[in-house]
Amino acid sequence: MLPVYLDNNATTRPSKEVVSAVLSALEIHWHNPSSIHRPGQEAKHAIEIARSQVADLLGAKSRDVTFTGSGTEAIDISIRGTLGAVKKTNPNKNIIITTPIEHSAIRNLCKQLEDTGQARVIMMPVDRSGVVDISGLESLIKEHASERGSQVALVSMQWVNNETGVVQPVHLVGEICDRQNVVFHCDATQWVGKMPTELGSDDSPKIDLLNCSPHKFHGPKGVGVLWVRRGVKLLPMTPGSQELGRRGGTEPVPAILGAGVAAKQAKQWVEEESNRESVASLRDCLERGILGSCSGSVINTTTDPALRIWSTTSIGFPRLEAEAMLLSLSERGVCVSAGSACASGSLDPSPVLLAMGVDEMTAHGSIRLSLGRESTQGEVDRAIELIEAVTAQLSRSMPA
Repeated sequence: MLPVYLDNNATTRPSKEVVSAVLSALEIHWHNPSSIHRPGQEAKHAIEIARSQVADLLGAKSRDVTFTGSGTEAIDISIRGTLGAVKKTNPNKNIIITTPIEHSAIRNLCKQLEDTGQARVIMMPVDRSGVVDISGLESLIKEHASERGSQVALVSMQWVNNETGVVQPVHLVGEICDRQNVVFHCDATQWVGKMPTELGSDDSPKIDLLNCSPHKFHGPKGVGVLWVRRGVKLLPMTPGSQELGRRGGTEPVPAILGAGVAAKQAKQWVEEESNRESVASLRDCLERGILGSCSGSVINTTTDPALRIWSTTSIGFPRLEAEAMLLSLSERGVCVSAGSACASGSLDPSPVLLAMGVDEMTAHGSIRLSLGRESTQGEVDRAIELIEAVTAQLSRSMPA
């Protein structure tokens, strides 16, 4: 029996067409795209086709799309690159405003920058539903202004939280940053490829820098995407001639071509609203089944459909240990996580849930279940059955 895969926020299975594109690049377009000869230029042309496909998914212009080695690298370029650029004109402009519920790629980077004296980090609060409280953001930016302008280098916030699936108020943040002339970086890893995105439209949030990862929407690993609004200045972290000088290094052609195909397929899928509604129904069925069969289980976030993406739920099982649940479920063929895949080896409760105000006992026993385009009713039914069995078994082994 195939595993029940409910860890799509961690990664997704590459589609058959993506695999074909990757193999084709390995066999045909293996030449260096910076070479002048014809095979090299054919590889370069293939990259540009993929760039246009990714740009189309973003609702953006191809020239504004930069390929990186991962979403984490795109985040690093956004934050370090912005700090480097603004400090050229104002050495005191070193404040980063972010949130305690960001992905570890941002949390850890901000901590490193602060620990080494390169930046000062200020956290916006989060309410119990998992939504960032931005009511004081504009005042905070104004508070750290001087005659030379704001000392805030950038604001960095997710579009969708990777552990809870809660959609954040990026439109409002974008408007505030635009009014205050502050760069706004948005980690859109859990949004792009799952929801329609039109960065070039009037209705789009006023985002300056946006990153995403094709392996989150059935593309390959080994490639990330960074979108940069025209006029936004970045200091390259890896200088070179490739990618308009924003990111040096020979391009990973197979991964890029796979990303292009994945972007084309994702755009077709997300534009059909019934596709998203169908998986959201599966997610709701999964939640009802678990809450109904597992005594004491709770949803850790808001259940307002307007504030959640269709793919994700975070469920707490007070008094149980998430690690024990993950191991027991894995032995039975159910793939879930305790939160961010990048922190799944940690024995500590999720810092995201703790920052939201989830009590430590519940946070210790919380798991993330994330559905995808390939999820089925059969997988949901099987997951409910096995989660009920595992929680019952673990509860019996707990001391009275």
